[in-house]
Amino acid sequence: MRITVNIKGIFVSGFKELKISMNTSKSETVKEHPLKPSRRSMPCLAQSQTHPQSLSKHSSFLQPNRVQPQPRPQPLSAGTSTATVDVVSERGRSPLFSSVFPSDVGKDKDTYTDDSEHGNYDARTDQSLLIQNKLTRQKTEPRTKSSLKTDAMASSGLFFKDGKKRIDYILVYKKSSPQVEKRSTFEKNLRAEGLMLEREPAVTNSDIMFVKIHCPWETLCKYAERMNIRMPFRKKCYYTDWRSKTMGRNMRELKSWLPRNPMKLDKEALPDLEETDCYTAPFSRARIHHFTINNKDSFFSNSTRSRIVHHMLQRTKYEDGKSKMGINRLLNNGTYEAAFPPHEGSHKSRHPIKTHGAQNHRHLLYERWARWGMWYKYQPLDLIRRYFGEKIGLYFAWLGWYTGMLIPAALVGLFVFLYGLFTMDSSQVSKEICEANETIMCPMCERNCTLQKLNESCIYAKVTHLFDNGGTVFFAIFMAIWATVFLEFWKRRRAVLTYDWDLIDWEDEEEELRPQFEAKYSQVERVNPITGKPEPFQPFPDKLSRLMVSVSGIFFMISLVLTAVFAVVVYRLVAMEQFASFKWYFIKKYWQFATSGTGVCINFMIIMSLNVVYEKVAYLLTDLEHPRTESEWENSFALKMFLFQFVNLNSSIFYIAFFLGRFAGRPGKYNKLFNRWRLEECHPSGCLIDLCLQMGVIMVLKQMWNNFMELGYPLLQNWWSRRKMKRGGQLMEHKISLPQWEKDWNLQPMNLHGLMDEYLEMVLQFGFTTIFVAAFPLAPLLALLNNIIEIRLDAYKFVTQWRRPMPARATDIGIWYGILEGIGVLAVITNAFVIAITSDYIPRFVYAYKYGPCTDQGYRQEKCLKGYVNSSLSVFDLSELGMGYSGYCRYRDYRAPPWSSTPYEFTLQFWHVLAARLAFIIVFEHLVFGIKSFIAYLIPDMPKDLCDRMRREKYLVQEMMYEAELEHLQRERKKNGKQYHHEWP
Repeated sequence: MRITVNIKGIFVSGFKELKISMNTSKSETVKEHPLKPSRRSMPCLAQSQTHPQSLSKHSSFLQPNRVQPQPRPQPLSAGTSTATVDVVSERGRSPLFSSVFPSDVGKDKDTYTDDSEHGNYDARTDQSLLIQNKLTRQKTEPRTKSSLKTDAMASSGLFFKDGKKRIDYILVYKKSSPQVEKRSTFEKNLRAEGLMLEREPAVTNSDIMFVKIHCPWETLCKYAERMNIRMPFRKKCYYTDWRSKTMGRNMRELKSWLPRNPMKLDKEALPDLEETDCYTAPFSRARIHHFTINNKDSFFSNSTRSRIVHHMLQRTKYEDGKSKMGINRLLNNGTYEAAFPPHEGSHKSRHPIKTHGAQNHRHLLYERWARWGMWYKYQPLDLIRRYFGEKIGLYFAWLGWYTGMLIPAALVGLFVFLYGLFTMDSSQVSKEICEANETIMCPMCERNCTLQKLNESCIYAKVTHLFDNGGTVFFAIFMAIWATVFLEFWKRRRAVLTYDWDLIDWEDEEEELRPQFEAKYSQVERVNPITGKPEPFQPFPDKLSRLMVSVSGIFFMISLVLTAVFAVVVYRLVAMEQFASFKWYFIKKYWQFATSGTGVCINFMIIMSLNVVYEKVAYLLTDLEHPRTESEWENSFALKMFLFQFVNLNSSIFYIAFFLGRFAGRPGKYNKLFNRWRLEECHPSGCLIDLCLQMGVIMVLKQMWNNFMELGYPLLQNWWSRRKMKRGGQLMEHKISLPQWEKDWNLQPMNLHGLMDEYLEMVLQFGFTTIFVAAFPLAPLLALLNNIIEIRLDAYKFVTQWRRPMPARATDIGIWYGILEGIGVLAVITNAFVIAITSDYIPRFVYAYKYGPCTDQGYRQEKCLKGYVNSSLSVFDLSELGMGYSGYCRYRDYRAPPWSSTPYEFTLQFWHVLAARLAFIIVFEHLVFGIKSFIAYLIPDMPKDLCDRMRREKYLVQEMMYEAELEHLQRERKKNGKQYHHEWP
């Protein structure tokens, strides 16, 4: 990890006079403090390429020969053949760079270190000291001509034709594209900015041309300074090994005998790529000698180089005009087909990684992260961040944190389920239902339903007890608290990651305006308060009117969802009669299960169909709003997609939980839809079994469909692209000689919305896990199993099936955190209503304390519920139905019998149950919200040790400023001939 310091004040006042305080030669330093290949002894190579063994100087795959300087290639005209090189020569080095990087760079240069922390330390360690373990295990093999040819061929996929200039970005265009003038002007301006370009035609398609982009050292430094990229300037071991110093010898020996954590990655197979503790500061060319530079080719990592080039591509003009700039506009108008940074080579190797090391970071990610055999291992977040950028690294960190937090929730949910399973046969309610062979239930449909005995619902009663038992309330409270703990501890985890990844003081740079926004509001301008430049402005009345239209569209789509739910309800009413009169005895007997099962499947198909419509409508409504920047567009689109899909997925569940059977009426006076179809009633054992079935089927099927779309669909697309290459007459040997940029071109591009689809899927799953968890305690377990697969699916997709995305920076997960907090609040409310209304917990509780055999004696487990089933069933005279029946039947309700003075009116027990339900909702919500708020207050957003480290940094900065000023004054006194003293003058 890196310790970030904001030293702008030092640069302004102190670094002008700051001298190097350690003049010990390298040989003396190494002799006094021998370096070992461990994290604490590694030089502060922030953003450097600490590759595995085959990435070191012994391999030619990623380390071209840079010893002998060669003449720079002369620029060729654009009118030459497509296979020719279109390169601009490097500009002459300034005296600053020539003095900093001589041929024997770093041999005699002093390094500014922190003597107050760790004494003398030399940060000029050779890069070969970084990796020493693996080479001893490799067998030295003679390099044949074929192997050299293979290495040269492989290196051509990552470098220019001269084998020296690293490819930092790839542009793809078609020769048949008519946008020749824009492309020529754009590339000319890129050269003027200091980039080097080289064209090369595709091997498999004669119409495709690749433009390779290399950013020279001078240009990297210039734009790193402009972009305020923080780079390491001073090694500082902060509390080095304080734990090992305070831990006794016996304790360390005992710890060495403990078994290894199987979830940790093998450090021998995975090099320690975490950056060492060091001060970082915005890069400055004027003070370049203060930064820790061991090798200028690896000082800026591949992701940083790609980010700098992307920054230049976004701000280079292709036509005269204020808004005629940026690669995004050229991609939209068809000038270029694609723009992407290249992968670092193949993700597979013919040699085992244990013996030969990793070929590159991509290969290392595949072997130690994306493979299915690594499903139980921790994720190498530092390597993910270095290869894909902080934004993607934060997504996988959040996904891993969420998956880890699901483990206790899944265990508690499984315990509640097993408790219901073991107490299923001993449950008093189940016993009474299974033994009620003389209780006749009223028919549940109009024409085809026959009279059934209560004991025929024995199976339903036992299954309901699995989810509706004494642990339901405890689990609902636990999950509400769990959601709060998960979010609060994620804040702490995010704080540590942003600190380790040097994002504490990072702020988003001012985004460029969207082309659609500029085109729409180019006539109205105002001065931007950030940049101080005039820019297009959207008037408030226009913004408000467009927002109102967008909100109306959202409500229209929500009404469309409710219409679909209503259609499914009508289907259930119609199918109920049909299944009750079905010829097959099994379906006729379990017609309610058949009705619910087919209704769930039809509802799922409607959900997946409407999702396609929702995405297009969300596009339309978001474009109609004309957001100012891309981030505003993404946030607005993400919020609409979440609202659409959340309502789409949960509307039918809300209907079953809170409306099914609530308005059906009573025998002899049933409520009918359109005066034709009788409304559906709950099963004699309750409606909770229908809710469990609905949640289970939708959750499982949706996860299976998402996994197929994330992995199966890209695999099919890549297979089809390879098939088209073979159909085009391309020989198989081309597959071997394809350069890396063409292999990447044949991969699938990352989604247009970036990580929105991934976040949306997980946030919707979080809703399933928390909102109705009282009715389905196995939801966290299913989510845990899915996420274990999801991490490896996403990893495999990013590493092998997708082009390398542009490494972007971010400090949090954006709008999704607010959505997660909203889901946590909604979960408390819905679980309170599910327990109070859907389940039979409150009626059983009221009976046990007020009407049961244990009245005024206290609750004594199951025996206090004796007679509950009979108490919860009302009596109806069958002769009133006019269907030829006689006698009495029973139905679920609290109504007076037909022989009472007020037949079929609500009894006192009904009002007691209703009052208890309302009281439970109020008490439950206030109690859980109070606990959530108290826990959120107790858990600070930042760990105490991290706060101490940041305070320690501020103290050290003050010391550094004091020392710099002291040295400056002493030097001035010596220059003026005054006596030199070692104290403050």
